[in-house]
Amino acid sequence: MAEIELINVTKKYGSKTAVDGVSLTVKDNEFFVLFGPAGAGKTSLLKVIAGIEFPQEGLVKIDGVVVNHVEPMNRNVSMVFENYALYPHFNVYDNIASPMRSRLYKQSEEFIRTEVNRVTGMMRINHLLERKPSQLSNGQRQRVAIGRGLVRKPNVFLMDEPLAHLDAKLRHFMRRELKEMQSNFNTTTIYVTHDYMEAMSLADRIAVVHDGRIVQTGSAVEMYYLPRNEFVARLFGEPEINIFPGAFKLSGNLGLIDAFDQDSVLEVTPDVIDHISSLDGKQIDVGIRGCDIAFCFEKQDSSWIRASVYANEPIGNKVIMTVLAGENKLEVVAPNDTRAFIDQEVYLKFNMANALYFDHSSKELITRAGRQKYEAKSQIGGQ
Repeated sequence: MAEIELINVTKKYGSKTAVDGVSLTVKDNEFFVLFGPAGAGKTSLLKVIAGIEFPQEGLVKIDGVVVNHVEPMNRNVSMVFENYALYPHFNVYDNIASPMRSRLYKQSEEFIRTEVNRVTGMMRINHLLERKPSQLSNGQRQRVAIGRGLVRKPNVFLMDEPLAHLDAKLRHFMRRELKEMQSNFNTTTIYVTHDYMEAMSLADRIAVVHDGRIVQTGSAVEMYYLPRNEFVARLFGEPEINIFPGAFKLSGNLGLIDAFDQDSVLEVTPDVIDHISSLDGKQIDVGIRGCDIAFCFEKQDSSWIRASVYANEPIGNKVIMTVLAGENKLEVVAPNDTRAFIDQEVYLKFNMANALYFDHSSKELITRAGRQKYEAKSQIGGQ
């Protein structure tokens, strides 16, 4: 087990900056997820921690010791790669045993047998010990790769998108398995993924990475309910959060947003008005998730927004209905028996009790309705 600290770390490949002045602390025995889109710099950051790459600037500390120029084999870290990287001529037993037969970490065969049995039992692959990697499914290969990383009880366990090549069903299964095994790891784990569901289900804390920088760090609850900006808000949730511009105005004790060039306006909740009152007469961005939009196909009172159906996508237990309101495309979560036709008129009502408000220029979060409730929830979720 070990605490990992990065201080102003920068890694460049020629003129390309992959990691840009990152400072980060991963707590001892924490399951920490680096999350972001492809090319954000997640894997480069992981390689710097592993020692596969050395940073041009900044410090990398493991348990308080600077390891910038320490070779990977001397850092006591294990890494699971995206492509598994198993020895094709070894069977499962020998692949998992290989770290304990290395010159640096050599153990007795009796000890190796005990540890391989322990890990393969935990990974539920103890019936596959004699098989070669070519005789395994992708899910089984991934378990072997994880088992090989765990077998010598490293201080730091690094996982680079280990489920990326699995099909959706197997990825969901392995996510559950990793969640169960997480309590048995007993090591500091850093996990890289571009799948928000993996990040939210596995992490003690998440760091969102974008263009080589850390955009936000926090629990899954914070990322979903209290995103720092529109970029983070769009990353978490399916379908993606709806964000649209509107003109904010104060009318007596009311705060109103004119967003769709209609007679209907959106009324903000009282707890929000003080936070956005300085924007009276200015543009503001409003975020509403698809599950917070009610709809019907018959004309309603003036509080409902008129729109038209743009697309209708049944996806099993729900339907994602894309509608066009003014010039804004919005995605609405509908029951799985919803039937809608292209260009059909539809009416929308927004649950403003769950609305988020962003600065129109900077795209940073200003506040959200019920913020205190979600701040309390995030503190519970982060414990």
